Amino acid sequence: MSNFQLSAKWHHVRPLHYGPDMACRITELVLDARDPELLARFWCEVLGYVELARIDESIEIGPPGVGVGGPQPTIVIDQSDDPKTGKLRLHIDVNATDRDHVDELERLLAAGARPVSIGQTGDEPWHVLADPEGNEFCLLHDRVAAV
Repeated sequence: MSNFQLSAKWHHVRPLHYGPDMACRITELVLDARDPELLARFWCEVLGYVELARIDESIEIGPPGVGVGGPQPTIVIDQSDDPKTGKLRLHIDVNATDRDHVDELERLLAAGARPVSIGQTGDEPWHVLADPEGNEFCLLHDRVAAV
């Protein structure tokens, strides 16, 4: 019997459970930004995160009362003047925890997200958005439990 199942959205393999053989997990995501303050405020609003630390021109945000090493990854936003040159090869997917996806979409747009077209048909079970610096992310239609 396999220890994996297919995700309906992307058809990737994911473990059915985490066991003692799990070697590592994602603890931080790092985003380059021209304006770390702007992106930190945006992602704090989107995820309910708070500022955890500042080191030089970097800002780390994460869940309140948990910090680094908790069940959710923190986000480190590094200042960079390098321009974004195309669609990101890795992006963040988010799900609403306390409302349906239509209401969550309205909240994200009010926080500064904007719709992005990357060739989707409109029938997908997600919305493609960009943060205030143009980094793509998706709002998935399914609601998930808060952590």
